[in-house]
Amino acid sequence: MTPNQDNKQDANTGVVVSVRGSVVDIRFDERLPPIYSLLRTGEQQHIQIEVLAQRDACHVRGIALTPTRGLARGMVVTDTGGPLTAPVGKGIMSRMFDVFGNTIDREGDLSDVQWRSIHQAPPPLARRSTSAEIFETGIKVIDVLLPLERGGKAGLFGGAGVGKTVLLTEMIHNMIGHQEGISIFCGIGERCREGEELYREMKQAGVLPSMVMIFGQMNEPPGSRFRVGHAALTMAEYFRDDEHKDVLLLIDNIFRFIQAGMEVSGLMGQMPSRLGYQPTMGTELSQLEERIANTDTGAITSIQAVYVPADDFTDPAAVHTFSHLSASIVLSRKRAGEGLFPAIDPLQSSSKMATPGIVGERHYQLAQEIRRTLAQYAELKDIIAMLGLEQLSAEDRKVVARARRLERFLTQPFFTTEQFTGLTGKLVSLEQSLDGCERILDDEFEDYPESALYMIGAVDEAKQKTDADDSAPDISAATEAKHVTDNDET
Repeated sequence: MTPNQDNKQDANTGVVVSVRGSVVDIRFDERLPPIYSLLRTGEQQHIQIEVLAQRDACHVRGIALTPTRGLARGMVVTDTGGPLTAPVGKGIMSRMFDVFGNTIDREGDLSDVQWRSIHQAPPPLARRSTSAEIFETGIKVIDVLLPLERGGKAGLFGGAGVGKTVLLTEMIHNMIGHQEGISIFCGIGERCREGEELYREMKQAGVLPSMVMIFGQMNEPPGSRFRVGHAALTMAEYFRDDEHKDVLLLIDNIFRFIQAGMEVSGLMGQMPSRLGYQPTMGTELSQLEERIANTDTGAITSIQAVYVPADDFTDPAAVHTFSHLSASIVLSRKRAGEGLFPAIDPLQSSSKMATPGIVGERHYQLAQEIRRTLAQYAELKDIIAMLGLEQLSAEDRKVVARARRLERFLTQPFFTTEQFTGLTGKLVSLEQSLDGCERILDDEFEDYPESALYMIGAVDEAKQKTDADDSAPDISAATEAKHVTDNDET
């Protein structure tokens, strides 16, 4: 168990007064434990409780971080004398943990670690870096249209099954592949199957030595899921502040953190806010998000999957999360249905880094031209559906051709999906991505079939693909466009 400050001779003990699910009221006659203190009870001290409220001079109310099966009134509770702690140090590399810092990968005990409280203050403004730097991912559509900030926070918004977790795992591959950083994967309320698969994939890919994983699974009590994000951040802060390294913190899924807070709030008897969310949602989310920062010693860059309930972007959970982000990447179910992966909707997604002063004039103008072309195509889709492509003017037909080729060029085969697609993963530099988009906008590929630009890396691969497919029959662009618009209508 985690070595929280137990003092056997002078232990502060109390008695369980009531148990309501995960909420436990405890009476202390000597001294009341402070808020966030960790308490232990049960036959082998296996039930752990975090103090969240002091009810009066003698009673505290806590939330259980473990199942409360077997807990009864009158049981003795021991105050550990400190808060929940997480292990930090070089010994945590390549390991998998639960919220208490216990290893869950069957690889033996920890060594060369120290333990720190999971409740830390965010870095002061004086220590924060004021320079804005781009964080390259090697994924074309993100680097060109939605550049991420080093030390910033990016959100992957989407409903169930549109590819949030796949995109996160691809970024882990690319981060460790071409940036000598540390990756920390924090699974909040996700499926145990995903954790096991991720661990296996990372081990096979040989990137586990530069990774740490921490999970609070779906079946665990809300208190555990509510604190696993803070534990992951404590680990990330160690590598940033003590080791002076860049850290990529991947959180899957931040909505489950809000959901766990909602459950805790309801159990604690707080009055719910709009749509049943906790009244303290803004504060709780800020306490987590403000710790993710770029300082003078290193940066924690966070990419967070955000489940959007019923694809409703006005949901309070999505709205509160938006306010903390420097980039919002919106995944579209419609694009996923068309086979355009990653299924990022470039017109709904945005980044605060896409300004001429940060990315440069050429990159900015190119990104604006791509957005303009895709927006014009979106407007023309209704006309094409009703009247057909032939009724458009010559200039509009050129816009449609460019937009469709851009859409296909911005798809990319991923390393993490090689076993499913049979396509070799591609890492594309920012310069190659910009060059490809520029050449498509200049109509260099207007004589090439659209399929030649689908699922490739750099744009020159289209020529090799066309040479290889010369013998295969080709569908005309007009027929293909009609086929897609028919699908759109359906």
